[in-house]
Amino acid sequence: WLTSDNMHHQWLLLAACFWVIFMFMVASKFITLTFKDPDGYGAKQEPLILTAVTKVEEVHVPEEKHWPEEFQPTGKTFSGNLIRQPLVHMERLELLRNVCRDTALRDLSHTAVSKFVLDRIFVCDKHKILFCQTPKVGNTQWKKVLIVLNGAFSSIEEIPENIVHDHEKNGLPRLSSFSDSEIKKRLNLYFKFFIVRDPFERLISAFKDKFVHNPRFEPWYRHEIAPGIIRKYRKNRTETKGLQFEDFVRYLGDPNHRWLDVQFGDHIIHWVTYVELCAPCEITYSVIGHHETLEDDAPYILKAAGIDHLVSYPTIPPGITVYNRTKVERYFSGISKRDIRRLYARFEGDFKLFGYREPDFLLN
Repeated sequence: WLTSDNMHHQWLLLAACFWVIFMFMVASKFITLTFKDPDGYGAKQEPLILTAVTKVEEVHVPEEKHWPEEFQPTGKTFSGNLIRQPLVHMERLELLRNVCRDTALRDLSHTAVSKFVLDRIFVCDKHKILFCQTPKVGNTQWKKVLIVLNGAFSSIEEIPENIVHDHEKNGLPRLSSFSDSEIKKRLNLYFKFFIVRDPFERLISAFKDKFVHNPRFEPWYRHEIAPGIIRKYRKNRTETKGLQFEDFVRYLGDPNHRWLDVQFGDHIIHWVTYVELCAPCEITYSVIGHHETLEDDAPYILKAAGIDHLVSYPTIPPGITVYNRTKVERYFSGISKRDIRRLYARFEGDFKLFGYREPDFLLN
């Protein structure tokens, strides 16, 4: 009986020892985890942080793709393992080429590379750049950039406002001033770009700038062009007020508008289509900037052209590039659906080529 009792105590003692050892191991592990060196923890986590950053970069900077030759922009572009062209700009070029192939829109997307088009394209031979002017889309600032690059002035701040649009003094040659062979060479080799914005908002800007405010004092818009539009398109001939937006829309949407365009000459550049100005289906542009994203597009264009270390795009006032939907709807609120549809029919090519959505007030 005594032997059995001793053995029982020994087993209990052994079990207690094992229990103490087990608890000590658990406590030791807890102490190690709790009081671990924070620097050591951070160092172990660093690879995870780097991996996360790498994944974010892969989302925003796509892998290099083998695009068809016609999608490849000419001039300086991003290539190799260096900074690559963002996907949004490649998508814009791809959309442009796809719409250019649409036979149903051919009359609205194609135009001849005429002297009228070549007159719109300004040349910077020193840095191999061509810029197609699309008025009412911030072109004054891009002209200043090219004027500095051409060496006429050392900085944008030094350029007098009256010089920017004086093509006899601003040092910006037009592409039309070169021989046919020189034109072809520049179109094939130079970096080429232009800027677009919502087509209807651009027309509102043109109307306000030329027929309402006229800050540059260009009297022919009010005293020659406006009366010509009023005589042809105003329904109530007894009204004596100046050109109204309704008159302007009716003129632009008229399928027979060209007979007036001929009389107005090059002044029409402020409201004709991007297609008529820059021939985007005939000329392979390197980049198409959008006014609505100019804060991002301007630095990108400078870098793509290889001139970002030489000049900066002038500061953009806050909110100036934001699409003003309320303003557009207000201007078109008093216009008949018939006139708006005719206007859209003329500018449909611009809407489709550059990814602008058909206005909501046309869908209602």
